Amino acid sequence: MTALGFLYPGHSADDDYPRIEQLLGSDIRVDLVHIDLGGDTHRVDAPAAGDAAGRLAAGVQELRHAGADAVVWASTSGSFVQGRDGAQDQVRTLAQAAGMPASSTSFGFVHAVRELGLRRVAVGAAYPQDVAQLFARFLRADGVDVVSVHSSGTASAAEVVGWGEGELLALARDSDHPEAQALLLPGTDLHTAAHIPALEKEIGKPVLTANQVTVWEALRLADRRVNAPELGALFTREPLVQA
Repeated sequence: MTALGFLYPGHSADDDYPRIEQLLGSDIRVDLVHIDLGGDTHRVDAPAAGDAAGRLAAGVQELRHAGADAVVWASTSGSFVQGRDGAQDQVRTLAQAAGMPASSTSFGFVHAVRELGLRRVAVGAAYPQDVAQLFARFLRADGVDVVSVHSSGTASAAEVVGWGEGELLALARDSDHPEAQALLLPGTDLHTAAHIPALEKEIGKPVLTANQVTVWEALRLADRRVNAPELGALFTREPLVQA
């Protein structure tokens, strides 16, 4: 049994995780601990994002007791808004507190792009434009060529919680770019686990979404590779590059 631990902000799209667990197979367990950051990380000046490390360190104890093999901070904007160095410090603190391998959704995106052997990506973000640009800057700092950034203009996580397949497909169409080899949809508050095949069919290329990438990153930390076609291209091919 491989136990994957996740620290998830709030409750927006936390039901993606039991859905993904069902698709991964019976020998993988997904454990979720909810973190209250006391604010919305969809803001450049969000105080909660900068104060996340202490809250994460406190929350990780429950995952340790549950026997998790790895832990991932399941928030994209809760890490990249601090820049690459700040996000790295956050993960380092988390690993020290957890006593196990640790990462975050932001780094999961970077590692997933490398795993698929890609360089050029488009970003479709359910964030304000300034926050979306910070995500692109984070990716570029790790050598990912971001050819376009599209912002839906939504100001808070609460605005996208109710999005279904129609809204996601519209975001994908609006965000795709002909030079991009893949489309990245950050934001663990988006319900995407049930819609990845439809998204990839719509634009004809891999689509990496936050909750999908978060679980994949935990599997990577636990040295597991799982074939799960319903979770998209990231889960249906042999890795080209060891991240």
